[in-house]
Amino acid sequence: MFLLLALLIGVIAGLRAMTAPAAVAWGAALGWFDVSQTPLAFMGYQWTPWIFTVLAVVELITDQLPTTPSRKVPVQFGARIVMGALSGAVIGAASSLLFGGLLAGVIGAVIGTLGGAAVRSKLAASFGQDRPAALIEDAVAVIGAIIIAWAV
Repeated sequence: MFLLLALLIGVIAGLRAMTAPAAVAWGAALGWFDVSQTPLAFMGYQWTPWIFTVLAVVELITDQLPTTPSRKVPVQFGARIVMGALSGAVIGAASSLLFGGLLAGVIGAVIGTLGGAAVRSKLAASFGQDRPAALIEDAVAVIGAIIIAWAV
């Protein structure tokens, strides 16, 4: 179950890179799961969820800008893989499966990045513009991340 949740949080990182670590940081800080005795204990520190939340909000805003590069360019893709790995590792660490969670998070991030781009492209084409598709993707990422972090 933990590896499935790690894969799914990786998918969220593929949709919105900073939403996934923000959600797992809040989960750890609120005591939904315990990572205090792991190398990722910092994710449950008092300031960590706030820092990732600010970064997630900035990402949600900048994603709406027409000048934002594609999520498939190397820097964007790489950031999503790193955040998927971190978020998946946090979920894995909660059940002593840190490396399994890390790997599942990476796989999920690749799926989320490529699949999210394809779905958003189709949605944007059906709406005739990108903004509604982007807002739907934002909602899926935020709500999905909260549900996944709570389920851990």
